Amino acid sequence: MLVTEINSNDELWLSKVEAPQIITDANLFAWDDEADLVIAGLGGAGIAAANEALDQGLTVIGIDKTNGGGATAKSGGVYYAGGGTPIQIAAGVEDSAKNMFNYLIQETGDIVKKSTLKNFCDTSAENTQWLMDNGVQFDPSYYKIKTSYPGAGYFLYHSDNSLVPSYMEKSIPAPRGHRGFEEGPFRPIGVGGTIYYPLKKSALKKGLKIFPQTEARSLVITSEGRVVGMKVLMLPSGKLADKHKKLVSRGEMFQMLLPPSYPGSNLLQLIGSFFIKKAMKIEDNFREVKYIRAKKGVCLSTGGFIFNRQMVKEYAPKYYAGMPLGTSNDQGCGIRLGQSVGGKTDHMNRVTAWRFLNPPLAFAQGIVVNKHGQRFCNEMVYGATLGDAMCEDNEGKAYLILSAELFIESKEQANKALPFQRDMAKMLMYFNAKKKTTLEDIAKVYDLPAENLISEVSKYNEAANSGIPCEYGKAATDVKFLKGPFYIMDISIDSKLAPLTTLTLGGLMVNEETGEVLDQNKNEIKGLYAAGRTAIGICSNIYVSGLSIADCIFSGRRIGQNLGKGQEL
Repeated sequence: MLVTEINSNDELWLSKVEAPQIITDANLFAWDDEADLVIAGLGGAGIAAANEALDQGLTVIGIDKTNGGGATAKSGGVYYAGGGTPIQIAAGVEDSAKNMFNYLIQETGDIVKKSTLKNFCDTSAENTQWLMDNGVQFDPSYYKIKTSYPGAGYFLYHSDNSLVPSYMEKSIPAPRGHRGFEEGPFRPIGVGGTIYYPLKKSALKKGLKIFPQTEARSLVITSEGRVVGMKVLMLPSGKLADKHKKLVSRGEMFQMLLPPSYPGSNLLQLIGSFFIKKAMKIEDNFREVKYIRAKKGVCLSTGGFIFNRQMVKEYAPKYYAGMPLGTSNDQGCGIRLGQSVGGKTDHMNRVTAWRFLNPPLAFAQGIVVNKHGQRFCNEMVYGATLGDAMCEDNEGKAYLILSAELFIESKEQANKALPFQRDMAKMLMYFNAKKKTTLEDIAKVYDLPAENLISEVSKYNEAANSGIPCEYGKAATDVKFLKGPFYIMDISIDSKLAPLTTLTLGGLMVNEETGEVLDQNKNEIKGLYAAGRTAIGICSNIYVSGLSIADCIFSGRRIGQNLGKGQEL
């Protein structure tokens, strides 16, 4: 009997994924197509699995609700790698797999086994070379100053907490953020295509068969519980498919123009929904049911569930008020497909929330307090570390406090930042900031306990006067004396003018050596694999820039490598 933690009949299923179809003999079933490996979701993890499986001499079919790419292609294109990558070496940077491990263990904790993290670090340089061999380009131009994203002309940077003093106590700082190289005008959004599209091109040359505008609806299993294929809904190619693609693209364009919390966003969301609904009508009326056989395995790599707002509300309510980051197809369908055949999930409450302060640097040289008027973090840490502390330990409430001097510096620094960094900072300063002469008046703005706030500023100023790090480890050079008048800005998760981007990190539990999905007893479900944000991975505890794409490559290749050793059903 199939044992599941949740099924499609449960009111909390919150998905269109259907119960599995059980057959007696895969050889006697009427399949429409077949391959050794069938991949649901051709984002970063899926395309990595496809390339590796093809390298192993296997046949591969990939299906995708759109045309592939997922959140990887739409991202800032940062790949986290170390241990002496070709790019680090070209930049004159010294790093080792052990040093990389010593840093990352501080971020990952026990989310994966130490042996898995060690393997990730040991193979990082080789995986970087593999990407380059498949057409991905990087560049050794090194940005040495701490930032959330490097400016034009720089492609290697510190995309983590490695420059924060407390982390430096256990590992030597090394730049591990490898931004995909591209020529032409600088743009921070969609740079992930520099990583994804060369991999897709490489896979197609090797023989990958892609079915775009195709949705996995259920898995096909034998009576013994082995996964042998999937049922899909496929939109036939032609004029309707072209129209559908244009409608989806137009709808998503309107919905992504402004963060959901910004004034005017509701109208844009409605316009976007109009086009999306027209596309859905085409799906409802013209998609065809097909069955695809997976002779060796099915890979689930459809991303997380951040855009399934009902699932977020159920599993990660602390982050429901955040702004979803990814694509509209991050609906959790891969996770639900795995659960439908007994797959076990974990850490479904883990979400990364990005509260970046630097640039402008002066923001991070001020202080952030919770609703009790108390500091809780070194403001210089990576944005996801600050966001995690906000949401996990402080109910998502946070307020940035600056002196007038730092506020003026912030304006000057923002003008020199990248457009998206500049605009976010200016939105805070011009429309969110409140100016008051005293700390007592600052406290009244958001009903903070004045005595706590005064105490925190006093301690911070003592450190500034003494030229020493603050109690949370902020370097002495970044601890600035705060004197009135003061400014306060609401940077909470529900702040209307300071959207907090969020991305789910939990998913299916897998065998960390093979990528096979585990059942309720933590035994492997034969024929079923998961990768990327559909599965528990390296970045499922906390995020640093590039770690998700790096985990996609690592976990995707792991599946292809394991299947290359297996036997056909």
